[in-house]
Amino acid sequence: MQVLSANEYLPRIAAHEARAERWAGPRVARRARGEYHPVWDFLFDYYPQRPSHLKRWHPGVGVGLEGAESLPHAGWRDYVCDDGVVRVDVHRFLAHRRADVEEAEAILRSVDKREAHFDCFGMHEWAMVYRTDKPRHSLPLRLGVEGTNAVVEAHNIKCSHFDAFRFFTPAARPLNLTVLTRDTQPDNDQAGCVHVSMDLYKWAMKLGPLVPGELLMDCFELAADARRLDMEASPYDCRELGFGVVEVETPEGKAQYVARQRELSRRAQPLRQRLVAVIDAAYDS
Repeated sequence: MQVLSANEYLPRIAAHEARAERWAGPRVARRARGEYHPVWDFLFDYYPQRPSHLKRWHPGVGVGLEGAESLPHAGWRDYVCDDGVVRVDVHRFLAHRRADVEEAEAILRSVDKREAHFDCFGMHEWAMVYRTDKPRHSLPLRLGVEGTNAVVEAHNIKCSHFDAFRFFTPAARPLNLTVLTRDTQPDNDQAGCVHVSMDLYKWAMKLGPLVPGELLMDCFELAADARRLDMEASPYDCRELGFGVVEVETPEGKAQYVARQRELSRRAQPLRQRLVAVIDAAYDS
């Protein structure tokens, strides 16, 4: 086990809290005012993490904190203090969260086993509002209802991610190239998918205190960038919220989408490997 002194871990705690506050602070302020941000609050609702928990720095599996008895960590669930060193009790965590770890492992290990695809052009968001009068977000449709429907009908829908597919409208589901289910998710998730990159934050959350705070925030910030692309390429008009537009109904917009999609995928791969390494370290403890 690596043991960190206070001079080593206190700056890391402060840096993590400042990094998380950029996102957690505005979320808390909006809720106090009774406001909702349809782009950024998704990251706290779809991935149910309290802002206060996002701000918690964990040293991660295999790392202890020397002289940390006065830190909040000493009283947190799944932590233990041995001879003045506070650390994650991996066995205690696995005793009640092994199913979450196994689920994360199955998905994370499966993704890189298949070829990445970059030809969906973000049509999943369009399929979620296809031929419905109840869009998921209270935002205007950039092309209107009929224009949105026409874009869906002009494309081959190739969504490979179940957690996007499950929000398709009934009219859109038969249009997808593949019928997706939760059970077949490990067989379909692939590294080119924007939502697969976004979901690294979900798996980091499920691994809880096993994941060092820096890795959690790396995954969160990638999810935020993926969310931005998701909404800028969606049928919604988010310009009044300060976002741009990726016109995926045009060749130029498709090229822009694919370039940003590839960059997200490039950033996601080492994070996925780091999460797998966390799981391996937990099993070896």
